[in-house]
Amino acid sequence: METEKETSNSFCKHVPNLLSSFVDTFVDFSVSGLFLPSPPTSPPPPLPTRLPSPQRLIAVGDLHGDLEKSKQALRLAGVIDSSDRYTGGSATVVQVGDVLDRGGDELKILYLLEKLKREAARCGGSIITMNGNHEIMNVEGDFRYATKTGVEEFRVWLKWFREGNKMKSLCQGLERPKDPLDGIHVTFRGARKEFHDGFRARVAALRPNGPISRRFFTQNVTVLVVGDSIFVHGGLLPDHVSYGLEKINAEVSDWVNGSAGRISPPYCRGRNAVVWLRKFSDEVAVNCDCSTLEHVLSTIPGVKRMIMGHTIQSDGINAVCDNKAIRIDVGMSNGCGGGLPEVLEINGTSGVRILTSNPLYQNKENASGFDVGKEEGSGLLLTEHGGPRQVEVKA
Repeated sequence: METEKETSNSFCKHVPNLLSSFVDTFVDFSVSGLFLPSPPTSPPPPLPTRLPSPQRLIAVGDLHGDLEKSKQALRLAGVIDSSDRYTGGSATVVQVGDVLDRGGDELKILYLLEKLKREAARCGGSIITMNGNHEIMNVEGDFRYATKTGVEEFRVWLKWFREGNKMKSLCQGLERPKDPLDGIHVTFRGARKEFHDGFRARVAALRPNGPISRRFFTQNVTVLVVGDSIFVHGGLLPDHVSYGLEKINAEVSDWVNGSAGRISPPYCRGRNAVVWLRKFSDEVAVNCDCSTLEHVLSTIPGVKRMIMGHTIQSDGINAVCDNKAIRIDVGMSNGCGGGLPEVLEINGTSGVRILTSNPLYQNKENASGFDVGKEEGSGLLLTEHGGPRQVEVKA
């Protein structure tokens, strides 16, 4: 029978880990205002590159640091309620990247998505996040599109993160945390002195193997096939497919995790990169390279369409190339023009449609005979670029 002393020793042995978990929770709440559900006890599965078709698939475009618009888009899709709890059931939600830059709530969105990932997993659903060009830029240390409020958000994060490290360093049995500012420049040429601390915090958080990049971006995918759709932030060329979609995902994750130097893989840089390409995204349909798109899709078994963000569509979500290129970045962030939220839905029953908050398309008679379900908002039958056809969706 275990003695009282042995019981005490056994309890004390776990104190450092309990304290570390408490400190992490304290820091998370101080930064985001959220208490995250407990993470899975098992290690995360390998990054998905190919997933079967779910009954309901939701695609959400670029968010760019606008927390309120992000929530509006997720509510429009019916995957969160008014208290920001996950309500999407077994749905699969894909967010195509560009959470960072142009707004001041970048970290809050990352924390919200992490919370929803854990809640969705408990309901049989999934939320998958992707790398956009702005995630790649920030991990490389390119902060051209960071806002004043965004820089300040990271400065506040660093303050709480270092306080948490100080608490951990007081406990015997815990490894002394490394200062996240080690090796980071004190000043930044071309930036006003008042922003230097914020830039240092941003570098510390987002550089390869930084606390934020490691935590939130190593499980991002860069290319994703779900059923008969392929998701990518910018676009795919034949060379990308022949290089290997699984290989791209693994290499980008390894780079973010700090095992491949400071600069991203070559297919993430330049105008033809998977996160930068615009060949299929021009708002003028005739300028899109449909022949290349056809060739790419023909080399990926079972795939009918490419879904991408990156290039703002001022008329809302639309399709070109016989509906084989679907563009879902509507510039909803106030840092990108403040477009009205829209999301794409692919439903096993009603097919491909747009859910929109645009009042121009609400309360219209259903002239298409298209089955749009009963989600709140308007469902729009996806048609070739030039304006969606309106269909009514009753609350």
